[in-house]
Amino acid sequence: MDFKFTAEQEALRERFEEFFEEEERNAPEGWLGRWEEELEADDKWAYHKSVEKKLAQKGWLSLPWPREYGGQQLGIIEQAIFGEVRSYHRVPGVATGTQIVAPAILEYGSEEIKRQWLPGMARGEITWCQCWSEPNAGSDLASLTTRAVEDGEDYVINGQKTWTTWAHRADHLFLLARTDPDAPKHRGAHLLLE
Repeated sequence: MDFKFTAEQEALRERFEEFFEEEERNAPEGWLGRWEEELEADDKWAYHKSVEKKLAQKGWLSLPWPREYGGQQLGIIEQAIFGEVRSYHRVPGVATGTQIVAPAILEYGSEEIKRQWLPGMARGEITWCQCWSEPNAGSDLASLTTRAVEDGEDYVINGQKTWTTWAHRADHLFLLARTDPDAPKHRGAHLLLE
C-alpha cells in the first residue's frame, strides 16, 4: 500500500523545507548539526535560540498541541514531517523540554500544570535541563535511586544526578525520582518539574 500526503501536508512540508534551508545557511562557522554543539559555545547557543524564537512565532514548536495551550492541533504526520525536514537540514531550535516535558504534561498533567508550563514552552521562553542519569545507573532509568518523598504539597528530593543535559543554559529542570521504593524496578518513579 502506497502512502500519500494530503495537499495540505505537502504544502506544509514545502514551508518547512524553505524555512530550514534558510536557517541552515545561517548556521555559525563549523556547525555540524549535533545537539551537543548548542551547549558548547555561545555563538551556537545563540543560533539555537534564534531558530527557536522563529519556530515559536510560527507555532511550530507545538504543532500537535491543543490550541488552548499554544498549539496548532495538527496530527502526528505533520509532526513527523517537521522532524524529518529539520533533521535533514541539521537545524536546532527544538529542545528537550519540548520533546520530553511537553508530551508528559499533555498526557498526565493537571489543567493547572498545563496552563502553567505549556504556553511559555510554545513561545520558546522556557529552557529545561534533563536530570535523569545517576552515578551508579547512568541512563538506566529503572536503576535510579534518587528518592522523592511527598511533604505536603512539595517533594523532598534525596539523591545524586550526573550529566544534567542543558543545566548551564536552563531556566528549569525536569527530574526523574523514585516515589515508591517498594514498587518493581520499572515502576514507582515520577517526573518532577522545577
